[in-house]
Order: sequence, then structure tokens, then C-alpha cells
Amino acid sequence: MTSTIVFDPLIPLPLLWALAALSLAGTLLALWRGLGGWLLRGLAALVVLGALAGPSVQQEDRAPLSDIVVMLEDRSASQRLGDRAAQTEAAAKALAAQIEARPNTELRLIDVPDGPGDAGTELMRSLADALAEEPRSRIAGIVALSDGRIHDADMPLDLPAPMHLLLSGEQSDWDRRLSVSNAPAFAIIGEPVTLTLRIDDLGAAPEGDGLAQLDISVDGEEPQRFRVPVGEDIDLPVTLPHGGRNVIRFSMPLAEGELTDRNNAALIQMNGVRDRLRVLLVSGEPHPGGRTWRNLLKSDSSVDLVHFTILRPPEKQDGVPVNELSLIAFPTRELFMDKIEDFDLIIFDRYKRRGILPALYLQNVADYIRRGGAVLVAAGPDFASADSLYRSPLGAILPATPSARVLEEPYTPKVSELGKRHPVTADLPGNGDWGRWLRQIDVIDPQGATVLEGIDARPLLVLNRVQEGRVALLASDHAWLWNRGYEGGGPQLELLRRLAHWMMKEPELEEEALTASADGQSMKITRRTLGESVPPLSITAPDGTVTELVMEEVAPGKFAAAFEGPEIGLYRLENGEQQSVIGLGPAAPREFVETIASGETMEPVIAPRRGGILHIEDGLPRLRNIRAGRPAAGRGWIGLTPRDAYETRDIRQTALLPPWLVLLLSLGLITIAWLREGRR
Repeated sequence: MTSTIVFDPLIPLPLLWALAALSLAGTLLALWRGLGGWLLRGLAALVVLGALAGPSVQQEDRAPLSDIVVMLEDRSASQRLGDRAAQTEAAAKALAAQIEARPNTELRLIDVPDGPGDAGTELMRSLADALAEEPRSRIAGIVALSDGRIHDADMPLDLPAPMHLLLSGEQSDWDRRLSVSNAPAFAIIGEPVTLTLRIDDLGAAPEGDGLAQLDISVDGEEPQRFRVPVGEDIDLPVTLPHGGRNVIRFSMPLAEGELTDRNNAALIQMNGVRDRLRVLLVSGEPHPGGRTWRNLLKSDSSVDLVHFTILRPPEKQDGVPVNELSLIAFPTRELFMDKIEDFDLIIFDRYKRRGILPALYLQNVADYIRRGGAVLVAAGPDFASADSLYRSPLGAILPATPSARVLEEPYTPKVSELGKRHPVTADLPGNGDWGRWLRQIDVIDPQGATVLEGIDARPLLVLNRVQEGRVALLASDHAWLWNRGYEGGGPQLELLRRLAHWMMKEPELEEEALTASADGQSMKITRRTLGESVPPLSITAPDGTVTELVMEEVAPGKFAAAFEGPEIGLYRLENGEQQSVIGLGPAAPREFVETIASGETMEPVIAPRRGGILHIEDGLPRLRNIRAGRPAAGRGWIGLTPRDAYETRDIRQTALLPPWLVLLLSLGLITIAWLREGRR
């Protein structure tokens, strides 16, 4: 039970002060005039002012409340290194016993897990959530058991009591870390990009020769081993071997005594893209579709186009002087012999043999295809004639044979059953509701894949692979009608884009491909095939565990599956003859960037409240009571601040000047003063 005097004025406080000033002035006036009752008048005024102030005695019935100590136990991934988990658990149990043995003290134990995704250890967020549920006036201290690698230490938090950090691990720990910087998401195929690698020894590393072994593997192939310096930046030029995703893995073997190998590897995933598509367009003669081909190719800023058009064939003799036909001779030898390898795609648009390109040049084009080049033939009526390009060295690599018939009748190109599964023609815009073409060159004996059909299901677009290269035959010269919007037009630009990308061997246009995309530790696997079914998918995890999944068909020729990776690292995918690799998780997990226990990160948080940072291996600290503002830690001890918090159960107030007493005293004093002054 405690008692205090409180005031509850009956009138506004400014008015009360005004009355007090007026009463003082009246008393001083009575004194100045020599009135004998001035003192009694002043006492009467004081009694009235005291009554107006409303004084009362307040009595509270209080119950003491216990102090609260918050203890946070770090259970993040870095705490599982070495014997930190067992060390921390033992220290937490012993410290909890000390706290619970203290009188009038309660313990709040908070587990701190890994943050979501790659957020790391969010100890301060866990502490903020715990403090939000407790009265600040009861918090006597905060104790954190951790390796000190806190990733939200900069979170602003007003601590109500001293905070202490007990560091796990051993001061003799050491670790070797591999890091990669300057790794772009995209790189141009064939052009080197520089990555910066660095190997650092952290903690109490043993002395050595200053070199470490580094293994480099591309797309899961057999790694190459190098010896590189430790503690220095290493600039490594990398040239991507192919388009699409390239997975590069850097790794180091586990050194003797090293704390962990979780930061001894780094996965870099870069997409290979082409800088510019170099196209050679050879037009046999002017026709409406020729300008359409040119405009389509020139509209793409990523295309470098060389257009070769035969405006004056050799058999045409009209008497025009030779020096007026051209300023320079067209460099046919340079294009078709010396520089042919510089082109990514060669298009023959209604070209026929006229003797301008000797058979040797066309043979070189055929060899160019076999070495990995790409040729598209847009056939016109000349393809069915005796001067057909088929009757040249190129005939050996063309995917169909002309029958010498030219079909002149309207028809609508249709995607074949195989074309519905082929990435070049699957899901083309318009869903087949396209304008008609008016001419088709009849071809027979198609080789490869017929993806578009014309009159009476005759082959219209045939794709084929020739050794390392690819070739396509479009058996019509009326594709330009789509571009002109004839009868609604059609997807000529999209068809050409897909066709060019397929011929450039872009991964997303491969008809037989196994691809995967990652989101955190989840992956979505896509299998594209021309077949009706695919075998089960085999997934090999970083630890060698093999998982098999049944893939479901989500579209014609497209199968999909989803997989949740149990750990970060490189996963190998295999489905039939198709193989792929993908990395799950971050290239460098945040929990393993810094692995040596240290209190530097938490120093700015602990210092303002004069808390302490101690090592668990030095022994469990003793607990002491300290006053607020005093040093809260020392050698072998940490302090708690008793808060003396209480709960008020009952309050009673009793007036010091009841109305009857005020009336009696004020009247009595005024009456005595009047009588005294009257006798004088």
C-alpha cells in the first residue's frame, strides 16, 4: 500500500493562479494600511485557494511484477557449422537455468531460424517481434547466442534494456571462400566477358604456399583444374560456347581443417545471345516478294543484311554500256568463297542457275551448310525448271525434290500434324485463320520435317538437318501475300523469325530439347519433342540422389514437370537422350559468405546500452544486477537491470479539505479578523 498527495483543481488552473494573485494583493494592501487582521485574512484566502486546488490523499494497492529476460538462440544455417549447434544448445540450457533460478525473473526463449529465401539470419526482426509482445517496463535484459553473423543488424530498434551477445564457435576456426563478381546475366556468343574471381582465407588460416586449386566446369562437363593465388582478384575471360543458358561452376576441394565447403563453389548462369544476325539474301530476279523479304529483314535492327539481286541476267543484251551498269563489280568471290563463314543465314529467293554463281561457289555453299551453316530456299517457278537450284551442287542438301510441276490455284497454308509439335510452326498467331496463297511448287520425297502443307497436303515448308548445318525449303514464292494483308494476311514475320532462330540453333526453337527454369529452389522443367511420349525424367541432386518424375503433356510436343530442390547447387537433368544442368539457389548463399564468428556486426547495437560480447568457449558468464546506465558487462559476467515493475490493483482517494472544514475555517478566520479590527 502506497500513499501520495494529488491535486484535482475545481476551476481552471489559470483562474486559480489569478485568484491566488488577487488574494496576495489584498493581503499586502491590508498589511500596508496597518489592519490588525491582515494575517487572518490571508490565512482565510489560503484555505479557500487550497480547497479550490482539490488536494486529496491517493492510496494504491500494488502487486510487484517479475522481470523478463529475452534470450535468442540462433538456429540459422551458419550455426550448424562445426560444433556450434551443440555448443549453443548447451550454453542456452545452462544460462536458462541461471535466469530461472533468479527470484522474480521470467525467461522468454526465442528461436531464430533462417530468413525467407536468401535473407540470412534476421535476429533483430525476431527480437522486435518478441519485444512487441512484452511490456517494455519489465524487460531486464536481452541475451543472444549466435555466431554474430546477423544480416539485419542495421534494423532500427530501441532496446529497453542492455543486450549481450554470446559468440559460438572457436577462435581457432578458419575457412576458405570462393566468390565471383562482375557476372552478367547475358553475354554475346563468341565474345569474351571478364569475370572476377577471388579466393580468401578467413579466420585463423594455417600458413601455406598462397595457392589454391580451382576447378572450372561448363554445363556439367568434366572440370578443368588450375592453381590460383589466394587473396587476390583474378580476372577470368569467358567465352560462351552456345546460345541459351550456360552454366559455369567454379569449385575448390575441401582443405584440411576448413570450417565448411559450402562456400567453396559458385554457380554462374549466363544466357548466350547473338550480337547481330548476319544474313545474305540472294534474289534471282525482281518480283513482289523480293522487296517484302528485304523490308522484313531490314526492319530488325539486329540484322546485318547483304542483298544480292540479279537485275540484268547475262542473256539480256540491250546495248547498255558496261560502265553504266555498275560502279564496281559485285564481289561474288568474296561473298561466296572468302567471307561465307561470316554469314549466319543465306536466303535464296527465286534464284535459278544463270552462270553468275559458278558451280564451285554453290559447292562451297553446300560445304558451308555441312560445317554448321544455314540456308533457306524460297522457291519460285524456276525451281521446277531445268535451271533449278536443285540441279546444282546444292541439290544434294536440299530437303525435297521438285517434280517440275507448278500449281497455280488458291490455297490456305496449313500446319501439318508434325508441325503442330514443331516449335517453328506450333501455336503460330491466327491459329490457321490466314489468307490464301496463289501458287505452289510441287515437291516430292521430302526429307526431315514437313511443318506446313499446301494444296492437297503437299509439302510446303520442309526443314532438315545436314550434318552440322540446317536447311529449309519453302515451296512457294507467295509468302509476301501475308505481309501485304491479302485476305487478312498471316504471320509471315513471326514464321520467318522462328525459322531463322531454328536455323541458328537457338535453344528455345529446338524440336528436341530439355530446358529448366529456376525460382529460388523450385524448378520448372520443359521437354519438347516431336514424339508422342517421353520417358520419365531423371534428376540428380548435388549430393548424388536421383529422383524420377513423370512428365505431363501440356501441349502438342511439350511436356512439363515441377521439382522442389532440397538443397542449393547444381542439378543434372536427363530425359532420354536429352540432358541439361541447372543451378538452384543463390550463387553464394548469404549464410556462408562470412562464416567466422564475430561480434563486429552487432557492436553498434550493443554498445549504446553498454552490453557485452563474450565467447562461449571462454566459459558461461555470471549474471549480475546493475543499475540503469551503468556498465552492463565485464570479464566473465553480464548484467541485468531489475525493473521493479508493479501492477496497480486498487486506488482510493480521500479529500484533505472537505467542504465543511473549508467553510468552518474560512468563516472562523474572517470572523476573528473582523472582531480584532473592530476592537482596535
